[in-house]
Amino acid sequence: MAAIVQTTKPGTLESIKQWPEITRNYIADLQLEMKRVTWPTRAQVQATTAIVIITVFAFAAYFKIVDEIIVNSVGKLYSTLAK
Repeated sequence: MAAIVQTTKPGTLESIKQWPEITRNYIADLQLEMKRVTWPTRAQVQATTAIVIITVFAFAAYFKIVDEIIVNSVGKLYSTLAK
């Protein structure tokens, strides 16, 4: 005999019926939260962007120097040990 398989869990229909209300609440909360956000001014965004770009170039220069030092050191070590 074939067993009857239940395809929905108990309470599934109730949760589907509550979905529109949950969605409306979420959107209302989202709108309220977005009103509370303090957005930066254009000048603040430009200043922090400049700082980020300068910092990226500074780190790139630092890592380039460190890389050159390591490459030269390993090269000298290798040439010394290879003789």
